[in-house]
Amino acid sequence: MSVVIVYVLFILGFFFLIYGADWLVDGASSLARRMQISDLVIGLTIVSFGTSAPELAVNVIASFDGKASLAISNILGSNVANIMLVLGASALVRPLLIQKNTTWKEIPLSILAGVLLAVLLNDVLVDNSGTNVLSRGDGFVLSAFFIIFMYYTFSLVSGGEQELSESDSEEHGTEIPVWRAIVMSVAGLIALPVGGNWIVDGAVQIAQDIGLSESVIGVVIVGVGTSLPELAASVMAAYKGKTDIAVGNAVGSNIFNIFWVLGLSAMIRPLPFDIQMNADLMMVITASVLLFAFTLIGKNRRELSRGEGMLFLLGYAAYLIYLFTFHRT
Repeated sequence: MSVVIVYVLFILGFFFLIYGADWLVDGASSLARRMQISDLVIGLTIVSFGTSAPELAVNVIASFDGKASLAISNILGSNVANIMLVLGASALVRPLLIQKNTTWKEIPLSILAGVLLAVLLNDVLVDNSGTNVLSRGDGFVLSAFFIIFMYYTFSLVSGGEQELSESDSEEHGTEIPVWRAIVMSVAGLIALPVGGNWIVDGAVQIAQDIGLSESVIGVVIVGVGTSLPELAASVMAAYKGKTDIAVGNAVGSNIFNIFWVLGLSAMIRPLPFDIQMNADLMMVITASVLLFAFTLIGKNRRELSRGEGMLFLLGYAAYLIYLFTFHRT
C-alpha cells in the first residue's frame, strides 16, 4: 500500500470513528430502551465487544505471527488508555455518573483482571520458573473468567438487577425504528474498528517517517490506536448524556481485553513476557484502582468529575512521557 493511500485512509479513519461512534451509541441505546435493558449493560456488552475488535484483530494476528511482545503490550497500553484517556476525556465532556453495580462489581473485576494477569505473567517471581510466559493453560484460565463475566452481565438482564439511570428512563418523542437502530448499531460496530485500523496504520507510518523505534510504536501507537474506538464511543456517549454507556464501554473493554483477547491469544500460542513491561502492567492496575478510589471520595461519590477527568489525562500524559523517555529505546 502506497504511503499516500495510508495517509488518506488515516484522515478518513477519523470520519469513520466519529460517525461510527454516533451510530453505535444512538442505535444501541434505542435498542436498550425497547428491550428494557439498561445503558450500562449495553455498554458492558455490545459496545465493549465492538470497540475491542481492533485489539482482538491485532492480537490474533500477532499471536499467529509469534509477535508476543506486540500482543501483550497492545493490551497493556490499550487498558491504560481506556481508563485514563477515554474516561478522562469523557469526564471533561460531562461528569460521569458511576452506578453502584459498577463501583462494587465491574471496577473491582477490572482490578482483579489486572492482578490475575500480573500473577500469570510473572512465573519467575511467583514460582521461580526459568521464564515468564503466558501459557495455553493461563489462556484457558483467563477465558474461564471471561465466561463468568458474561454470565454475570447477562444475569443483570434476566435477574432484573439493572440500575436505571435518568437517561434510561427518559421519554423520547421520536423513537428510532427497530430496523434502523439495528442497522445503525451494526454500521457503528463495523466503522469503529475499520476507522481505528486505518488510523493505526497511518500513525505507524508517521512514526516510522520521524524515526521512532518499533517498541515505541508497539506500546504507545498501537496500544493507543486500538483504543480510539473506545475513545470515540465513550466521548460521544458522554456528549449525548449516555454516561452509563461511556463508563460501561471503558470498564467492559478492559475486562474483555484481558480475559477474552489475551486469553484467546495465549491459547493460540504461548506468549513470552518481558519483565520490563511490569511497569506497564502496574499502570494498568493503578488506573483501575484510581477509578475505584475516585468513586468513593469527593463531594459526589458516584460521579467522576471534570477535575478527576483532568487528573486522569495529566497522569496519562506523564505515563507517555515516561514511555518515550525511559521505558522504550
